Amino acid sequence: MPIKRVVAPQIDFSGLRRELGLPDEFPAAVLVEAGEVVREGWLPSVDRTDIAFLTVDPAGSRDLDQAMHLSRRPGGGYRVLYAIADVVSFVRPGGAVEAESWVRGQTIYLPDGRVPLHPPVLSEEAVSLLPGGDRAAVVWTIDLDGDGETVDVRVERARVRSRAQLDYAGLQRQFDAGTAPEPIGLLPEIGELLARRATERGAVNLPLPSQEVERDGDGWRLVLRAPLPIEEHNAQISLLTGMAAARIMLDGGIGMLRTMPSPKPEAVATLRAAAEPLGISWPDGAPVGVVVAAVDPADPRGAAFLDQAAELLRGAGYTAFNDAAPAENEDAAGRRRAGDQDAGEQLTGVNGAGERGRPADVGHGGVGAPYAHVTAPLRRLADRYATETCLSLYAGSPVPDWVVSALPRLPKAMSATDRVASAADRGAIDLAEAVLLHGRVGEVFDAAVLDRDEPSAKRPAGGTIALDDPAVRAKCLGDLPLGQRVRVRLTAADPASRTVRFERT
Repeated sequence: MPIKRVVAPQIDFSGLRRELGLPDEFPAAVLVEAGEVVREGWLPSVDRTDIAFLTVDPAGSRDLDQAMHLSRRPGGGYRVLYAIADVVSFVRPGGAVEAESWVRGQTIYLPDGRVPLHPPVLSEEAVSLLPGGDRAAVVWTIDLDGDGETVDVRVERARVRSRAQLDYAGLQRQFDAGTAPEPIGLLPEIGELLARRATERGAVNLPLPSQEVERDGDGWRLVLRAPLPIEEHNAQISLLTGMAAARIMLDGGIGMLRTMPSPKPEAVATLRAAAEPLGISWPDGAPVGVVVAAVDPADPRGAAFLDQAAELLRGAGYTAFNDAAPAENEDAAGRRRAGDQDAGEQLTGVNGAGERGRPADVGHGGVGAPYAHVTAPLRRLADRYATETCLSLYAGSPVPDWVVSALPRLPKAMSATDRVASAADRGAIDLAEAVLLHGRVGEVFDAAVLDRDEPSAKRPAGGTIALDDPAVRAKCLGDLPLGQRVRVRLTAADPASRTVRFERT
């Protein structure tokens, strides 16, 4: 799918920041403590600086969480070396930086700048895996056989040195030209192998283009961009590591997983029923992930089918567990039944539900396996605690008390900050769409119907449409045939309320 860009005038995102209550500067105590730990200059004793690690991130990034080195194993298979920024070594338990990170939860990205989880002296300098200098890292060594199955996992703290900072577009061009650097040359081969295994185990990956708001001189542009193949391959390495981390924690009986219910059979049946009228091939016995992966999102009917498929991936959350946690007392149980969520979290330390041991469902429906967040600790609070849990369990050491006490509080904290991040993403796009279309009310546009709302006594007929140009997705009134092309008239474009509305002509 080609990139579509539409230029918008100057946009003020400050109102969105205020509405979401996003913090401005870091408190003085946080900056002082961050400066102190940087001056201490701690590095692990294990030296892995001989490994030519490389980072791959969006162009211009400074908060570099991951670096990789890929190679073939003697006798067959692959070795994935994945270095993750060692944030724990720079965040004092009980200190000011840790406390502020719980307030923020994760880095929030807005078009006019990020709201970082950690002070930039850490996230964009001392802890970031920038090239040319020694950095503290948690290094995952994951050995795969020739079919991509994990056969061995090791994890350790080590000193590393990235050789180069690559960006997705530039690296894709290098792969297309056959000039990709050797330490990462196997990425497409390994990525495709892991993706095939994912579909075989029931994973569902929606190949949807993303809407983004980018700077364009003195103004902004709205971009609709499909992911590059190299981004998908890179994501498979992160997923591989997250699954390895989940297995360590499940085997050790303590940790925190990123969970999502598997698609319900009735939901899959509904999606399958929508496939035929939309012209989507669904061979007998084909898993939903295989069908979804073959759909062209640039085709209006394909886009509509993928919009329906997104309904399968609902209910994502974080689940903490501790097999050794004591059973809750009667007082805590009574308070929890009465609706006091914190009672279960504070008194049992287990999965936020007040139950002893691990939850019944530890899988992730989108991944098709148990999975944990451990690869983005500079940008996400949960990764720090899950990573430290894995390090302790792998070494056969007790999980630190500061981690054990934090685990039951993390699901609520991460769910709250995920809602803020989602609202920031959607709010920025809604605002850009409204500014872009302001003054064009009454114009008629070509669009594809992505979703259809059945009319009722309280709701008129309508649905969701995607314009061809500009790249806008919005609500539309009228009888909308799913997956078909229609002509629609813009009836409202209000930047103040970030609202765009259409009706079918």
